[in-house]
Parts: sequence; C-alpha cells; structure tokens
Amino acid sequence: MNPSLNLFIIGPTGAGKTSIGRRLATHYGLPFVDLDQEIERHCGVDVNTVFEIEGEAGFRQRESALLDEFSSRRGVLLATGAGAVLAEHNRQQLGERGYVVWLQTTIEQQLERLERDHRRPLLAVPNRHERLQAMAQVREPIYRELADLAVPGEHGSVAAASERCIALIDRHWQRQPTAWPRQNA
Repeated sequence: MNPSLNLFIIGPTGAGKTSIGRRLATHYGLPFVDLDQEIERHCGVDVNTVFEIEGEAGFRQRESALLDEFSSRRGVLLATGAGAVLAEHNRQQLGERGYVVWLQTTIEQQLERLERDHRRPLLAVPNRHERLQAMAQVREPIYRELADLAVPGEHGSVAAASERCIALIDRHWQRQPTAWPRQNA
C-alpha cells in the first residue's frame, strides 16, 4: 500500500475526476486542485486557447510544471488532466508522491457525459468515438500500471459515485499515522 498523505485522481476525459475529486477533498478535509483549472488560472486563458497558441506540446510542458509544483505539496487532492500520465516524469512524480486512484469509465459513458462539452481541444474532431477509442488504447495501460486503486465506473449520480470511491479508498488506502484526519468520519 502507498502510505502517502496525497490523493491523486487519474482517468480518462469524462470519468468525473473534477466532480468526484471535489467531493473526496471535502470528505477527507484536503485542499482540492484541478490541474487543468490551474493551467487556465496561471495562463489567464482557457485550455483551448493554450492549445491554439502553443499546441499540445506547449500545453503538456505547462501541465508537467504545475503537476510537479502541486504534487510536491503535502496533504492535497489533485485531479489530473486525462493526458497528464503520458509523460514518464509525471507518472514517476504521481507514483512517488501520492496514492493514485484511477476513475474508470467506458467510451459510451464518456460520449454521454461529454455530449454538450465543446471545451476539450483533443475532442474537437468529427468522430469523437473514434478519438476516445484511440486515446483509451494508449492511456488505459498507463492508468492500470500507475494506479494504486481502480474504481469501476458506473452510471449514477456524482454523489453515489463519490460514496463508492470513499468506501473503496477507505478499504484499500493505508495512510501513515501522521496523515491528515478525515473531517466527515
């Protein structure tokens, strides 16, 4: 078991990293950090604009720098972007600095959840299903290898999914005695 003070959420686009991550952070009394939102805050523009100006390579450099900054803190819940795991140094930092929870989902669930979302530059393609399949082929083996805990995706509310995550995390995560206390125990 990973006895880290940090909790890191990974998974594909539309898995619920931000929505569930916020609830987990509240439950465990941790500050919540959404990596994509931090990139936007630091750049002063949305992710689409960063992609337009700097391309994916520029975005990934910014993502890696902020992942390094936030993952080196103690006692934080960090929701990564779906592609943050692509860089080896990011995977190393996540694995060494926190307990990594992989929120799983199906492509059908992603399509349903992202139907009206047009903010994601990598999904600005005519065939989203095909793009999501290609991304899953590359990323799922990485998520699987990196995760300390995999949480199966199921249909249902964010509240129900969050409760399922909490139950699994509490059962599997062995925190150090000096770890932060749970607020809602």
